[in-house]
Amino acid sequence: MEVILLEKIANLGNLGDKVTIKSGYGRNFLIPTGKAAMATPAKIKEFEERRAELEKHAAEKLAAATARGEALSKLNVSIAHKTGDEGRLFGSVGTQNIAEAISAAGVKVEKHEVRLPNGVIRQIGEYDIAINLHTDVVVTLPIKIVSE
Repeated sequence: MEVILLEKIANLGNLGDKVTIKSGYGRNFLIPTGKAAMATPAKIKEFEERRAELEKHAAEKLAAATARGEALSKLNVSIAHKTGDEGRLFGSVGTQNIAEAISAAGVKVEKHEVRLPNGVIRQIGEYDIAINLHTDVVVTLPIKIVSE
């Protein structure tokens, strides 16, 4: 299935690229979410007419993500959690807990933007967490997990 990308998608292509993808990925995700359109001659012509508008929208999203990234890089986030012996946590700290702590510190972050390198956190300590704000903007944020 050939589609035209209406925005930049990681590991696939940039705005305006014509790419060949598996049909399920296109039908079930890219086309319904408005990230791509079928590569028919009519759609290609329509895309070329809207190209400037789409590029402007993409630039605005990138600028907003860059601004959020600069605000995030200034934060120091600490999460208090109940611990047992030897610094092991009761339960774990996941993406939802981290997103809530960062949002409480002043910068709105969704849980799907938080990337944990090795799954959930189960020990106290300091961790570098990647926050994926945009395909081009990834901020590494130090998070400190402390005993409650």
